Amino acid sequence: MLGAYRKTRWALSVAERNLAAVTADLPGSPRGHSAARTLARLWPYVRPVRARLATAAVIAVLASCVGLVVPLVLKAIVDGPVADHDPGGVWLGALGLLLLGITEAVLFGFRRWLVARPLAGVEAELRRDLFGRLQRLPTSFHDRWASGQLLSRATTDLMMLRMFLAFPLTFLLVNGVTIVVGVAILVIQDWGLGLLLLVPVAPLIPLCTYFERRYSTAARQAQDQIGDVTTLVEESVLGIRVVKGFGRHRSQARVFRARAKELRATELRKAHLLAWIWGVITTLPELAIVAALVLGTVRVADGDLSAGTLVAFLSTALALRWPVESIGFLLAMCQEAAAAAERYFEVMDERPEQDVPLPAPEARAEPRPGAADGLRFHGVGFRFPDAAPDAPPLLDGVDLHVRPGETVALVGATGCGKTTLTHLVPRLYELSAGRITLDGEDITAMPRERLRSRVAVAFEEPTLFSASIAENVLMGAGPGAGAEDLARALDVAQAGFVRDLPHAEHTEVGEQGLSLSGGQRQRLALARAVVGTPPFLVLDDPLSALDVATEAAVEAALRRVLEGTTALVVAHRPSTVQLADRVALLSGGRITAVGTHHQLLRENAEYAWLMSGAERALEGQA
Repeated sequence: MLGAYRKTRWALSVAERNLAAVTADLPGSPRGHSAARTLARLWPYVRPVRARLATAAVIAVLASCVGLVVPLVLKAIVDGPVADHDPGGVWLGALGLLLLGITEAVLFGFRRWLVARPLAGVEAELRRDLFGRLQRLPTSFHDRWASGQLLSRATTDLMMLRMFLAFPLTFLLVNGVTIVVGVAILVIQDWGLGLLLLVPVAPLIPLCTYFERRYSTAARQAQDQIGDVTTLVEESVLGIRVVKGFGRHRSQARVFRARAKELRATELRKAHLLAWIWGVITTLPELAIVAALVLGTVRVADGDLSAGTLVAFLSTALALRWPVESIGFLLAMCQEAAAAAERYFEVMDERPEQDVPLPAPEARAEPRPGAADGLRFHGVGFRFPDAAPDAPPLLDGVDLHVRPGETVALVGATGCGKTTLTHLVPRLYELSAGRITLDGEDITAMPRERLRSRVAVAFEEPTLFSASIAENVLMGAGPGAGAEDLARALDVAQAGFVRDLPHAEHTEVGEQGLSLSGGQRQRLALARAVVGTPPFLVLDDPLSALDVATEAAVEAALRRVLEGTTALVVAHRPSTVQLADRVALLSGGRITAVGTHHQLLRENAEYAWLMSGAERALEGQA
């Protein structure tokens, strides 16, 4: 056991040194990081399977060294049975060569079997961690990143990392050992011819370094462009109704061709670089072999060298062709893997949502945490992270109290920050200033899981997943929710259309729920918000896509739900406003008026103007 452990550690240390040698710091690499340092970050994922990978590497080295024994057997056959005209000896030597070939094939096959399962597990672990990190990253991150870029990282990049661990990482070691052992055999057989074959090494080192720098930049650019193409395809598929409705398929196709052309140019540049280095790496050793063949033949003719030695020497040199020629290919794969690893860790290095409480302002006289106090906004301010430093904050000093069991409608002009304010309650965005409390408890002091179990949200743009209607709705409920809760929520949302679907609530809605109408999707999103009977409810214009008759029916059912919860409802229509006990007007980044609907109509000109515009719009729709 101790010997196996030492062999494992030795193989891994050699692999690390070999990898570091061929992927030294690259001045042209992104962010100035070396490929070796970037790839070394994969070690925590590789550590659990290091023994198996090291064993596979040792087996591959043995298989490669078995191949180097073949020229020695050939030498023995030529200088022995062939020179002595002994057919029996030739057949015996051929049997030995056959056994060596079978042994080499079995060892390489065993090595492949050893690495297949653990590397599939490493890839799965990488993908699982990436998906988990994406779920924990703040909304502001997803606002900045294109979904296609994230998708390409979870697919293409991780596939490249698995290929790197399966092939280049091992064969950098295997080919390195093979070359060293092979050169030693050549020098031992004839030191003059051996040194002649080492001449190409001097120019190959700087050429490989130059190639590595150029290929690193091209590999990263190609992978970023793959993400851009993926984003365009995804957006075109999800927005296919818009594309077809406006007849924009040709313009979309032109954009796709342009991006695909850029990717093609980058891939061709990569192919050109790889062909160039492969041509150089192939040509220089071939010239050395030709020179050794000519010189060796002359020496055999002069009697200074046996024919068997020349045959063994040339056979060994030819056996080293693949290990030498593969250097360019392995370097290219290392650079692509380094670019993939860097793209992967770009996402993993993003800071996830933290449950550490943010600094609170001075203490105020307010109910203790846990006391029934409803939802309070204390001087809340918000500025988007990517906003210009001199830009005014979107929200600036918002003060509002939604009393326990009360429904407050939030009204304001388009773009005033109503939706953003609702996103602050479940901490989809973090406050820039002030505090928000639920029953006297600062939301920044709550674990997000508990906060979001107490606050249910229905967004203005309903999102449904590729699952059944029941699964989509019950996402808003606790683990104990069942058919009764589902039926109640569907009734509140007036989603009786579900019963007419082919499989009722078990019908699959498809990606984004696009098989349903906008009003149907909105009603299912509302059902998802109310199914868990949450103590706090935040609704962002939940009835905007409904017709007048359906809206009235939903409002009647929703009114009963709102009696038992504390709710903040973004409203644009007078009918939705009348669901509320009070109305808050958001203007200029703060709450400028609070009162009943009729009171604000009489006393606040801005509110009256907003409502009159909404009434005119409703009349126009009618």
